[in-house]
Amino acid sequence: MDRINVKDRSIDHRLGTVDIVLTDRHGAPLGDAAVRVRQTRHAFDFGCAGFFFERIANGQGTEADDRLAEDWLGLFNTATLSFYWGQFEPERGHPRTASRMACATWLRDRGVKLKGHPLTWHTEQPKWLTNLPLYEIESELRHRIRREVTDFASVVDMWDALNESVIAPVFTAEENGITKLTWAKGRIEMIRLSVEEARRANPKAFLLLNDFNLSSAYECLIEGCLEAGITLDAIGLQTHMHQGYLGEEYVSSVLDRFARYGLPLHMTENTLVSGHLMPPEIVDLNDYQVESWPSTPEGEARQADEIVRHYRTIVSHPAAENITYWDFADAEAWLGAPAGFIRADGTRKPSYDALHDLIKGQWWISETETRTDGAGAFGLCGFAGEYEIDVLGDDGRVACTIPFSLSRRERGVRTFTVA
Repeated sequence: MDRINVKDRSIDHRLGTVDIVLTDRHGAPLGDAAVRVRQTRHAFDFGCAGFFFERIANGQGTEADDRLAEDWLGLFNTATLSFYWGQFEPERGHPRTASRMACATWLRDRGVKLKGHPLTWHTEQPKWLTNLPLYEIESELRHRIRREVTDFASVVDMWDALNESVIAPVFTAEENGITKLTWAKGRIEMIRLSVEEARRANPKAFLLLNDFNLSSAYECLIEGCLEAGITLDAIGLQTHMHQGYLGEEYVSSVLDRFARYGLPLHMTENTLVSGHLMPPEIVDLNDYQVESWPSTPEGEARQADEIVRHYRTIVSHPAAENITYWDFADAEAWLGAPAGFIRADGTRKPSYDALHDLIKGQWWISETETRTDGAGAFGLCGFAGEYEIDVLGDDGRVACTIPFSLSRRERGVRTFTVA
């Protein structure tokens, strides 16, 4: 029996291996039938921030944006969209729902899974919220969560329910209402508020707790939430590596530590630069301000190597279900860092091709033709995800197309009836 195989067999826990049997409507095997098999999606979320799509979806995109979109869609299947409250509702009672919905719908219609970031955060808050009395801040926050989760239900169902809780009550860089409310209620009760309001608005919502603080303080907070009966769907872990790649050993140890809670792990904000590294003495990355931070040939070679190592480390860990890169292009990267896969002039860096070779090469089954054996069967070993089988007629035309899902560690026989 012929078998179609994914190129990289080293990540066995991500693969499914099945014998596919095709029969006619009477149950007779379709022996020696020509078939064409292709993968259409990974089960794993390969994500990236997708803020720039809003310009395209609302008719404000440029030719450069269109090229960015083509490159982005050629690599990723999951987008994080901005729901920073201060930007989303700068004027009280006037949220920018229509513009964000146009963006979300545009991406959904192209098969992209979406996450909203975030529902509650002490940064990027609307100025009108800051000096309200605490009871009114809480009321507005509850209303904001219910509104966004309800309005975007079935389009955006995955949310960072609360972002960077560890630092929230002691954040001093800017005055804001969320820090005041967190100081009064406590971290765990703020998380409960965000999670429970979101679940009431959309019982199907998939909710994360997300943080850059990967110390024991975050572990204690997660344990406190679980002991308090707060139901989380995943744990978000940020790795903005502007000061250098943290290394496989460190990343693996982080994944091991947080995997013990039995929840899926999402690597939510990953950054590797292709220029000089931020000095190690910088504590708050926001404090590093430079006039120019160019991408360099040496930095680009380093970034490409580190991207492959980082993604392999995460995909190799059985608890990981998502990697989201931050950000796609240098032109809009956080802190002005050369952190994207696309240079400021719109051209691809080596890191784009290196990651593409993994996601759409070694971990992907491109369209492949084979023939069934006398029992109507052929084999498939592929990365868990969505697939399609075209059954070809004698003239080479597609007689029918059969979609199917392949699960992680699946083994066995799948039988499909060809109408």
